[in-house]
Amino acid sequence: MVLKAAFQGEPGAYSEAAALALLGSGIETVPYPTFDEVFDAVEKGELDRAIVPVENSLAGSIHRNYDLLLQHQLSIVGEFSLRVSHCLIVNPGVQLSAIRRIISHPQALAQCEHSLRALGSRIQIIATQDTAGSVRQLRDEGTRDTAALASEHAASMYGMAVLQRNMEDDPQNYTRFLNLARTPLAISELPAPSECKTSIAFAGKNEPGLLFRCLSAFALRDIDLCKIESRPLRGVPWEYIFYIDFSGHPGEARYQRALDHLSEMTTLLRLFGSYPRSRAGIQP
Repeated sequence: MVLKAAFQGEPGAYSEAAALALLGSGIETVPYPTFDEVFDAVEKGELDRAIVPVENSLAGSIHRNYDLLLQHQLSIVGEFSLRVSHCLIVNPGVQLSAIRRIISHPQALAQCEHSLRALGSRIQIIATQDTAGSVRQLRDEGTRDTAALASEHAASMYGMAVLQRNMEDDPQNYTRFLNLARTPLAISELPAPSECKTSIAFAGKNEPGLLFRCLSAFALRDIDLCKIESRPLRGVPWEYIFYIDFSGHPGEARYQRALDHLSEMTTLLRLFGSYPRSRAGIQP
């Protein structure tokens, strides 16, 4: 059977490129309008995998997907760091001097903030649902005073022209995507702990020293924390849930002991999964 992967956006989106890079060109990619629908489709068994972005090296975390991770019973089984390069895309024959609006996903706009400012104050910046959808919108409407920010692949897919390449403010522009499934990887399916990450979330009573004590569960065992993120704890104003990625997996005793230690200090502990660490990136 062909593996089916859900992504947010339209054909030509960066999320689709990440899905193909993670899972291979033989998969079937299925677009959904929202991240909520992507998570729902996989949790309900309609599709096999969800490929969702969680952070960008320039614009930071995509908070909605951190919240959805906690709300759904899906496991992280992989990750991929996609090299993102944005192009300024227009209908064929449109010149830069004619542009009065630029449309794209908010993350893409944030990643190109300085480049967009350099184009002049006459240009209005408008956020849309996704990058590839902005290109399709230009094609369908035939707009002659509007450009989109998206990948060169999206421009080619919709028969549009590229005015400028490399619009991102920093060439080290990567987006980290997660590969989500209904079943976690077994320890036997994982490589050595040094080649893995584990993602968790935890919360505890709001009291002095809580975070220090929780993090000490890892520091005392020389476990490398790759990322820490805090989000509001729903239903409890001014209290927070912490998301952590650490290097390793619970198949090795010290990692399991760290999690056992952490569970003694928290009121909530959720293991999202252990998975091979991504070290690669591709140019879309």
